[in-house]
Order: sequence, then structure tokens, then C-alpha cells
Amino acid sequence: MAFVDHFSKHSSVYAQSRPSYPDAIFRELARLAPGHASVWDCATGSGQAAIGLARYFDRVEATDASAQQIGDAIAASGVTYSVQPAEATNFPAASFDAICVAQALHWFDVAKFYAEAKRVLRPGGLLLVVGYYRTDLDPAMELEFERTVLDPLRPHWPKQNRLLWDEYKDVPFPFARVAFPAPGIERDWTVDQLLDYVGSWSATRRLLESQPTYLAEARARLAPVWGEGTRRVTLPLHVQCGRHAG
Repeated sequence: MAFVDHFSKHSSVYAQSRPSYPDAIFRELARLAPGHASVWDCATGSGQAAIGLARYFDRVEATDASAQQIGDAIAASGVTYSVQPAEATNFPAASFDAICVAQALHWFDVAKFYAEAKRVLRPGGLLLVVGYYRTDLDPAMELEFERTVLDPLRPHWPKQNRLLWDEYKDVPFPFARVAFPAPGIERDWTVDQLLDYVGSWSATRRLLESQPTYLAEARARLAPVWGEGTRRVTLPLHVQCGRHAG
């Protein structure tokens, strides 16, 4: 499978609007890993997970196949960014205590990625796969968000997103599974922050090519219902964690 790139042209939008992950995920990964010397954040995007990992691992290697994404990544102490595909890296064998893939497995050639993950993990090392796809709002907003934001996007989603929406249940996972909690992402957002996030979606970027006023029209309809100030937005996470036998 060739590299599927839906984000390079709008990497700055992605960097500014995608939420960070709960700290508890990275703390738990470090607790379960065989060591804390090094971790690979694969398909880092603009570094949302890499920054969290750096709080618990001495060295974070954060890679992405998109040079534009890496160029817009958030600098952090202990994090080294490089442009490399998920399926083939220049890392030495058995060099990582853990690997994190956040919101990206559906874009990979998974068989090749798993082979690479097993090559670079130390014996007993962990692979953590994290994903989210729903946007849970309070009941007053759900119907309008569905009608105004989600319905126009349905024809524009890449086919790979269906793997994410199905929580990777049909994607092989050749690692010894490890129980792992899945706390959700919770944010208090204004309507503009919510729509900035929507603007980072691959389907949105596709729709805007033919309907450039889509986000402005969505805001005009959502804002009166949303009101002033912020509302709680929850992005439920699904998590798979497995250990490499070595």
C-alpha cells in the first residue's frame, strides 16, 4: 500500500486543532513497558502523543511519512522528529521499550508495519494503538451537529476510516494482548474550536475543495444553538495494547 496522504497540505491546521491525549495513557504505557529508555511514536502527525510520551520515557523518536507534518510538529525536550514511513525505518533492531500509534493505524500497510514493529521492539516491548472517531456533545447539540456537520461529510470520507470507526476489530493484532484502560479525551470548546477540529478531518478537506463555504455555513447554523462560551466535548478512545514476545 502506498503512503496515503490526506494531511500534508493542511498540516498547520492539524497541528493547531487536534487535541492532545490524556496523560493517563502515557503513564500506563510506561508502567507496563519493560523499560523507560526509548519509545517510538509512529505517525506522530504534529506530535500530540510525542509530547505526552516525553514525560515518561527518556527518548522519544517521533516519525511521520509527511515532511509537512514533521515541519509543523511541536518541539519538545527529549523528542526527535524524523520523516520515515511506518513500514520501514532506520532504527536499529530491538531498540524500543514501546511503540505508540495514535489515530493512524488505518492508514498503514499493517502487515509490513507489524513486521517493522516486531523488529524494533525489545523482547517484552509493547505496542499501543489508540483511536477515536466519535464526537460526543450534550443532547441539545447532538442533533444539530449531526445534521449540520456530519451529514454533508458522509460521501467524502476515505475508505480507510471505516477501519477506525469499527475500532480496528477487523484488523489483525499479532501481539499478546494486555489489558489497558481507555479514558476519553475531554475538552471545553467554543463553537470555533470545535469547527477548527472538524476542519482538520480528511473528509472536510475533501468537501472544502468543492464547497469552500462549508465550515462558514456550519458555524452560522451551530452558533445560535451553541451559545456563548464553551461546551464539554468528549472524544471516546478505543485502545489496543500488546506485548512482543521477542
